[in-house]
Amino acid sequence: MRLQQARIWIRYILNHQAFLWILLFINIIGTVYGYDWYMWQLEITEPRFWIFVPDSPTASLFFCFVLIGWILRTNFRLFESLALLTLVKYGIWAVVMNLWTLEETGSIGAAGWMLVISHGAMVLQAVLYWRNYRFGWVSIVLAAIWTLHNDVIDYVFGQMPIYGDLMEYAANIGYFTFWLSAACIGLVVWNWKSRHKVVTERLDPGV
Repeated sequence: MRLQQARIWIRYILNHQAFLWILLFINIIGTVYGYDWYMWQLEITEPRFWIFVPDSPTASLFFCFVLIGWILRTNFRLFESLALLTLVKYGIWAVVMNLWTLEETGSIGAAGWMLVISHGAMVLQAVLYWRNYRFGWVSIVLAAIWTLHNDVIDYVFGQMPIYGDLMEYAANIGYFTFWLSAACIGLVVWNWKSRHKVVTERLDPGV
């Protein structure tokens, strides 16, 4: 009973208008900081690739639109699928890359640990709102195309985020990233299927 009450309170807090506004503000700040962090790489990148370089801030930007939708009591379904997929993918990716850098160099400094914590939080916020998403198959397909196309730009056209000490492992990172993308697409499909199953059971309790 206490666990059930705790879950109800957590959902109440997560979906309270004041909390959504606070989370939106945090994500806006993180998004702006993220784009600023990528500026040095954008300066050496061909303009046609600019949209594909700052992966993590674009993921948090997607979530900003999702939060705006929830504040307005509506669902921007394409942004929801994009946000869930990319927040989890790039959140995990950045944590792994920074811990890998730590293993290779012995230190990642305060900035590196900040990236680990902030990108871990990206994954957490995406999963905490698991029951809020309302996207369908079209949104899933479009989000998957965006994500896989981004992987091609990163690892075929060489536009991946630059981690100086890990660049010699670019092929391994590309292989890892492909399967991480596949797993995250599967996660988004799982979300859709779990919601579809609940609706089906409500319509036909015997199913």
